[in-house]
Amino acid sequence: MIDIKYIRENPDEAIERFKMKERDTSEEIAEILELDKKRRSIIALNDQLRAEQNRTSKLVPQYKKEGKNTDEIFAEMKKLSAQIKENDAELEKIEARYKELMLGLPNLPDRDLKPGGKENNEPLRYFGEPQKFDFEPKNHVDICTELGLVDYKRGVKLSGNGFWVYRGLGAKLEWALLNYFIETHLSNGYELVLVPHMLGYECGLTAGQFPKFAGEVYWINTDEDERRMFMLPTAETALVSLHRDEILAESDLPLKYISYTPCFRREAGSYGAEERGMVRGHQFNKVEMVQYTTPEKSDEAFEELVTHAENLVRGLGFHFRTVKLAAGDCSASMARTYDIEIHIPSMNGYKEVSSVSNARDYQARRGNIRFRRAEGGSIEYVHTLNGSGLATSRILPAIVEQNQQKDGSVVVPEVLRKYVGTDVIRKTEI
Repeated sequence: MIDIKYIRENPDEAIERFKMKERDTSEEIAEILELDKKRRSIIALNDQLRAEQNRTSKLVPQYKKEGKNTDEIFAEMKKLSAQIKENDAELEKIEARYKELMLGLPNLPDRDLKPGGKENNEPLRYFGEPQKFDFEPKNHVDICTELGLVDYKRGVKLSGNGFWVYRGLGAKLEWALLNYFIETHLSNGYELVLVPHMLGYECGLTAGQFPKFAGEVYWINTDEDERRMFMLPTAETALVSLHRDEILAESDLPLKYISYTPCFRREAGSYGAEERGMVRGHQFNKVEMVQYTTPEKSDEAFEELVTHAENLVRGLGFHFRTVKLAAGDCSASMARTYDIEIHIPSMNGYKEVSSVSNARDYQARRGNIRFRRAEGGSIEYVHTLNGSGLATSRILPAIVEQNQQKDGSVVVPEVLRKYVGTDVIRKTEI
């Protein structure tokens, strides 16, 4: 959520920054400012009325002691009480609409981002060289099917399009990736947290996914008297709510968490033929990184997360690039995002395997996550950051495509061999 003080003091600037995300908020900002003015006016008026009510009530004992008639005093108190009640009812309506509008605003993009959509994304650096083959390379679907690594047909039979089944060395390769990611993060000082896969509505609200994007998750049907639950789309949604409604000590920060979870996405719509197989699905595995920091350490933490993600991909021996997203290509809740994109030969392009983002204090305001300064004791909102570290559903296709050999085998990246138990995956081994 955006600081209302910033909107009050800089309405035109706020509107221009939102336009960087291709969002015209001029009407919303105007209504927010009008509602904010009304709510503050009613709150101030009710404070005055309650003060008058208190002063009037103190006259009752005095009047009784002096034998005076108290009817006028009680009539005045009744009138004040009715006015306060009427104002509170009006305030409730105003604050409901005010909150709805404030929660609907996206995060303000950092000022150094390019405006517009993905056409203005900026590759910052490239690592390695694209794979060159002296034979006709195959796509990952054919390779995985021929080697028995992934069973696409039975995945569809079990759950429909957008699902698959890892089998044999394919399952071991998938698990090897997760082990490699987790071991690396632990060595970098992160705490491993295993979170529930079903979350309450407040988690989506804090993360900034709700209310606007509530239709993009899988909801669980529950009785009306039960909490409304959904399947988590990413571990970030849980991790940024770990400290919801808490005041942390400055000495506690930074907090560094990782979590492995399957991720569940509706992925509504149709996609091109090049995105078949595991490139886009309804369930995939991911290890997520999340940090809570002080505002002054926020940029440093962001660069650290980017470096961690890059090093994981570099360790697999991939050709990849790091891309700074334009404001309009950042998600609604993020102020800035860098994508790590790997090259998948059959797609003649790059696919994102990690998004590293800084939410600044946007999520903390929604979740009321604060910290107390060691010096002075002032209370401020934390900054939250997250990064995929990494998602496997595009890593595995890249492994089999970039490391395929002429005889149809696939070379296992060196860092994964101790988990997989072989250097090369061949059809005869399945």
